[in-house]
Amino acid sequence: MEYLKPLMDKNFLEYASYVIKDRAIPNVEDGVKPVQRRILQTMFKMDDGKYHKVANIIGDTMKLHPHGDASIGAALVVLANKDYFIDKQGNFGNILTGDPASAARYIEARLTPLAKEVLFNPELTDFEDSYDGRNKEPLVFPCKIPVALLLGSDGIAVGMSTSILPHNFNEVLKAQIAYLRGESVELYPDFPTGGLIDISNYQGGMGKVKIRAKVDVVDDKSLVIREVPFGVTTESLIASIQDATNKGKLKISSINDYTTEHAEIELKAVRGIKADSLIKPLFAFTDCEISVSVNLLVIDGGTPKQMPVRAVLEHNTERLQLLLELELELALEKAEKKWHNKKMEILFITNRLYQKLEDCETYEAILEAVSADLMAFQEELNLPITKEDIERLLEIPLKRISKFDQNKSLKELKALEKEIRRIRRCLKDIVGYAIDYLNGLLERYGTQYPRRTTITTFEEINRQEISHLKQKVGWQVKEGYLGTAVKSDVQLMCSPYDRLVIFYTSGLYRVIRVPEKLFVDKDIEHIAKVDNKTVFNLIYFIDSSKVCYAKRFVVKGFILDKEYHLFPPAKGAKILHLSTGDSMKVEVQYSPTPRMKNSKEEFLFDDLAVKGIGVRGNRVSTKAVKRIKPLSSKKRDDDENQLSLLPVK
Repeated sequence: MEYLKPLMDKNFLEYASYVIKDRAIPNVEDGVKPVQRRILQTMFKMDDGKYHKVANIIGDTMKLHPHGDASIGAALVVLANKDYFIDKQGNFGNILTGDPASAARYIEARLTPLAKEVLFNPELTDFEDSYDGRNKEPLVFPCKIPVALLLGSDGIAVGMSTSILPHNFNEVLKAQIAYLRGESVELYPDFPTGGLIDISNYQGGMGKVKIRAKVDVVDDKSLVIREVPFGVTTESLIASIQDATNKGKLKISSINDYTTEHAEIELKAVRGIKADSLIKPLFAFTDCEISVSVNLLVIDGGTPKQMPVRAVLEHNTERLQLLLELELELALEKAEKKWHNKKMEILFITNRLYQKLEDCETYEAILEAVSADLMAFQEELNLPITKEDIERLLEIPLKRISKFDQNKSLKELKALEKEIRRIRRCLKDIVGYAIDYLNGLLERYGTQYPRRTTITTFEEINRQEISHLKQKVGWQVKEGYLGTAVKSDVQLMCSPYDRLVIFYTSGLYRVIRVPEKLFVDKDIEHIAKVDNKTVFNLIYFIDSSKVCYAKRFVVKGFILDKEYHLFPPAKGAKILHLSTGDSMKVEVQYSPTPRMKNSKEEFLFDDLAVKGIGVRGNRVSTKAVKRIKPLSSKKRDDDENQLSLLPVK
């Protein structure tokens, strides 16, 4: 065993690191998971402008991905349905209904122009060996936009998970521009399924959001759900509505699903119920409103890191400037090399240096002769003359030399000089160049990605206030069982959101949810519904002297199922009277003693102030109490609103 534990620790750590870094969590640099990166890299290598069968893409991706074809196919479909980087053809499923995609052999895909423009540049990409060493795969793409914020992501690793909500393309790029200009930045999620979102607790991508369906009132009897919350399908939404209807929380007579490309679920209200009165119950009791917690976890520098939205945006925008600068430097290097080659070609042909080649007997002599002649023009060139330059000149065909157009070549040279000056200007103002680049993306692709989700603030809905469901909660006093499934003559009408307080004769009490069937004990004094306004009247004694105390209190500030004390616990302590309401009067009967003049007195609870539940209370009398007899209380006409219907024993 002493050798096994270190081995298990080492292997588990390696497994956990692999799952976190190479499977479940996206990289902040390019915003994709490893399987998505391998799919996109494979599609880039296969790209010829035409659609490719997804089955072929999956097969080629398996050269880079160590797992099965099913995981690759599922990841490709999810990525394609984001509508950013994969142009799809065929049935890729329906994110509204949850319908699956067709088999990989029947559907086709290719890269979008946006993907080619912002994701790939082999000259700036670092590659590593694939899992079997036969191929090369990119460590990360040289990505120029915050893909992690655009795509969103969900992933469960070992000991951690990520939940990133998608954002709008136009808003993300405009936020990058604002950051480059030194302006304030605010970004909020945008979902492909539309709907409404409350971002009050978004906390920059580290909190949570509430999402609602878009519900339209068609007439007095009909509602239509036209947009569903993100992550909810029409099938699961209808199931939640049907479940709420079956439980009596909604008064709906029929549900019709007409969803195709757009969500359309028609709901009909039952007779006597207006359609608009169903909106709040829909949000309260069904998946028409959901709450989503956000955990923006990404891989940064090889380690998992929680980052707010602004930090991700800033990181990617700084990386954009670096990538654009590297691209400009490469472009400048190529342009200067091209100018150098064109200038050498003009000098070689216009000065007829090729004529001296006839006097040379060997190739080495030719190289030396041309090199010696060209060295006279070194000051006119921007780069040193190399052997490769001379060999390139010697490869010019005679036909091209004979038809050489000097004016055309000089125009090309001036065009290259103009391009070089432009690149150098851009390098001096990389921030302005980055802003122009982002504006270009917005101009070319922005119209494809309008905002679909409406940002608003939701009114808080109290489920208990709108609940139409009332259940009979039975209490078998002798057997000690309580719940909706308990049959008994002693009953209490409750909603599923009520809380019940159980008072034991010994002075203990606890608050519970409405149970289906629960053994609560036989030694119970009283059971009632909890409400901050309900005032309880209590008389008790705490020792063998039977000197009583009385108090009035309200039950609040509790933890469910935790036991509390109404009064200090002691041997012989006992509740003598417990009731609710105002104008409650009792008769206090004393244990008879010699010379006792009054063996009983009346006691009115209204003379006591309502105090905290933990106070000792007021002494009823110095005499030992034998019995408490209720005399009267203020009558309540509406039993339905009564908060204490189960009788005191």
